[in-house]
Amino acid sequence: MSEPVLRTEELRKAYGDKVVLRGIDLVVEPHDVICLIGSSGSGKSTLLRCLDLLEDIDDGAIFFEGEDISDPRVDARAVRRRMGVVFQSYNLFPHLSVLENLTLAPRKVHGVARASAEAKARELLARFGLADKVDEHPDRLSGGQQQRVAMARAMATDPALLLLDEVTAALDPELTGEVLDIMRQLALDGTTMVLATHEMAFARDVATKVCFLHDGAILEQGPPAEIFERPREERTRQFLRRVLPAS
Repeated sequence: MSEPVLRTEELRKAYGDKVVLRGIDLVVEPHDVICLIGSSGSGKSTLLRCLDLLEDIDDGAIFFEGEDISDPRVDARAVRRRMGVVFQSYNLFPHLSVLENLTLAPRKVHGVARASAEAKARELLARFGLADKVDEHPDRLSGGQQQRVAMARAMATDPALLLLDEVTAALDPELTGEVLDIMRQLALDGTTMVLATHEMAFARDVATKVCFLHDGAILEQGPPAEIFERPREERTRQFLRRVLPAS
């Protein structure tokens, strides 16, 4: 049995008196696609930021590739080099071309030679349907194209884990479809992912595990069929009735 890519134990996070994560236990196996669902404010984004060490935790532990990365002595930047993160906002460098956005981290952070970094970037852009955009700047791209560039950039360093935080939330339906197609392809390619999403069809069709968060806790988790068709908790049933189309 291979060890999990990531595991959390009793993860807790609070901002002052407001507790936002309550004893989160999560296991991410290689090639898992774990979808975090739940209402806004349930803790999904905070959980992802804690996993990437962008937020300090108050209690519990996070193990990434067997290492306790919640240890205060851990080099957070070194941990982040092994993860890819994509947020709702694209965070592309506006003064750099698409190609330069993709090659910056491999060259400057990972020490990859320019030719190798550019070859990898062009391969990713071709896979993501952006081969003709290598020399464009972000402001010349649609929202869906910018988000696909952001995802390609996250994959340019071959991360062990990809974290995606509501990456379709700011897109219209047509552009959302473009980004979801890329996420489906990444899942088929075996990319290990944890993502917060409101796209229930994607979660039902692609996820290996769905986690329903409520009030900072994982109220229940399991295979998509179990969560969507046979939820145990009344709060989960209420949420799904609100977000799923009536049959």
